[in-house]
Amino acid sequence: MKVALINSRQDKAGLNIRHSIETLLFGRSSCGDRTYEFFDVESRLIHADGVDRDVDCDLVIFLSRHASVNPVPVLTVHVTGNLQDAELGGSPRTLPPAAPAMMQAVLRELARRCPPGYRAAYEVTHHGPTDIRHPSFFVEIGSTEKEWADESAGLAVAESVLAACPADAVPLVGFGGNHYAARQTGIALSTRGAFGHIAHSREVGSLDAAIVRLMMEKTGAVAAHIDRKALSRHDLSHIYRLLDTEGIMRLSETDLAGMGSLPFTTYCAARDIAVTVAKGARCHVHALAGDFNPQVIRIDPLLFGEAIRADEGMFLEGLEKMPVIHITGQDNRPLPVFITSAEHRAGIINDLNTLCVKIIRIKEITATEGDHLIIQRVRFDPVKARELGVPKGPLYKELAEGRPITVNGRVITPAMVSTGSELKVHIPGLENIS
Repeated sequence: MKVALINSRQDKAGLNIRHSIETLLFGRSSCGDRTYEFFDVESRLIHADGVDRDVDCDLVIFLSRHASVNPVPVLTVHVTGNLQDAELGGSPRTLPPAAPAMMQAVLRELARRCPPGYRAAYEVTHHGPTDIRHPSFFVEIGSTEKEWADESAGLAVAESVLAACPADAVPLVGFGGNHYAARQTGIALSTRGAFGHIAHSREVGSLDAAIVRLMMEKTGAVAAHIDRKALSRHDLSHIYRLLDTEGIMRLSETDLAGMGSLPFTTYCAARDIAVTVAKGARCHVHALAGDFNPQVIRIDPLLFGEAIRADEGMFLEGLEKMPVIHITGQDNRPLPVFITSAEHRAGIINDLNTLCVKIIRIKEITATEGDHLIIQRVRFDPVKARELGVPKGPLYKELAEGRPITVNGRVITPAMVSTGSELKVHIPGLENIS
């Protein structure tokens, strides 16, 4: 990969970053599978339209300062462009190509290497240049003269640029949030979601279909993420309508966190199955990878329900090492329907049944009769308590929690005020589950 590194001769932060990169390269022009070439301009970078017109490269990285009316020590990345007017360079309603995977990789390195007192963040799309032919982004030191000249910040940025290694990113556009795109930053640091163009909350309400299509195109995005809490009800409805009209998939932070390492096309196929199971259903990928044709598995809802009732957390923990996708409904509760590959189908059915039985046996009083698991339950019976003269109130709680009490000199034990019940669950092959 050929990388063009561009700075302004007026920009102290850009010069600081460039000096650190040159020092780290030890006079070489390459590092790993990348070659680097430096360029500088006299004017501010936000006015550097067409700067890469005659540059032979695959990626442009602008080395720059960041300034703010509320200055904080920060290291940022963002792609340039103007969603509406061109108040800070470039042309109105014009966006250059983004490099979401590489931006995410640099952002992650910045977060790891930030000097004390600094933080790493995206910035929303908000300034020029816009006439850039190659995928590009700014990497910046903010926000005052002190930080611009800080050698530790310059070194952190330089190391991040050179060390960045894009992972299996899911390219996204973002809608909503403040200037530092807090929600999008968190997503990029914790999931595969990698953002290109991001619209500030104040711009979302004035976006139209054409600019949304341009954001998607120039990012190479497969979906959009909406920071719902950062938008008014009106603006939220507006962006929902635009995305739905354009047929653009929406992915929540939960969706992205649950995607695992599946190829995006495989994840989409599994997601399409999930929404046929339950409205608003979501996929949560466990130890399942690679491309495959998703297969649906259903287990006994009675057995599943008893395991979830006994200990939902233990059930979900038990799924972690299984090659399976579990599905949740709109209430975020697991459903007795799973997805896996044809290769794992038979084994997973057995593993899921075994997991359910083990949880029930650990958490409940059980017995086994052939292929039937018998769940024995004992519950506090307030009718029996009243008949024995126990007044309502704290004494009920004592008995319900298994502690004996004394009423009018008489000891009343939990067994005296309890009712038992049994539930039989038929599980073929139960005798083979230890």
